[in-house]
Amino acid sequence: MNSGICNLSVIPLRTEPADKSEMVSQLLFGETFEVLEKNKQWLRIRTHADDYSGWIDAKQIKLISTEFLKKTLQPPQTILLDPTAVAYSNKGSLLLLAGSSLPNYSENKFYIADEEYKIEADTIETGVKDLTSRIPWFALKFAGAPYLWGGRSLFGMDCSGFTGVVFKMAGIQLRRDAWQQSEQGILVSFIDVARAGDLAFFHNEENKITHVGIILEGKKIIHASGSVHIDTVDHFGIYNEEQKRYTHQLRFVKRML
Repeated sequence: MNSGICNLSVIPLRTEPADKSEMVSQLLFGETFEVLEKNKQWLRIRTHADDYSGWIDAKQIKLISTEFLKKTLQPPQTILLDPTAVAYSNKGSLLLLAGSSLPNYSENKFYIADEEYKIEADTIETGVKDLTSRIPWFALKFAGAPYLWGGRSLFGMDCSGFTGVVFKMAGIQLRRDAWQQSEQGILVSFIDVARAGDLAFFHNEENKITHVGIILEGKKIIHASGSVHIDTVDHFGIYNEEQKRYTHQLRFVKRML
């Protein structure tokens, strides 16, 4: 089984091996995966960041050795905090986005195989200390990002793509979809005892989990709906002040440890 790494700013993960197929997720720079199947120029993969499967274009990635993969995945891992930053290599420059992984990072340099990149940016190391208290601060970095089904970047993200990247910055691995994330963590008895950084999950009329957001102080929540923004939350759900109505019905709150 081959392994690979995303060496572009962001690439789409699709349901089928075709450019016109639905985008269900994205890989950010530096994220790795296992190749499950090949179909001409397309690869069906499973991501390491959120254990998600789909199809990517083989022209948009780089295959890597097992040794390089192991070195890349072992802690500590360096994550880009700046909204955007430019990395330079002997092949030119590349715009990177918040939440990107910088493999084998040291002193403003990182490597993919034999290619060296240089970057001046704000980063954070995960796997060294508990970063859960900083989750609200990480979340606010994405405020204003537009909603995009399957998106995981500042240029567009869906609700679970948003929470997944934010928790990645804290060194906590969430699965890709809201219903999958709802199966992780421990249940918080009441929203009144929830703390900033907890995840709130919401359901539809069929009782299926369809939305997730991050609890903030003062009965607020930040979530991706139309855009990444802050609303009020209580035991009924999310209340949008502009619309003067509840937009999402609360199911429960989870704490990810």
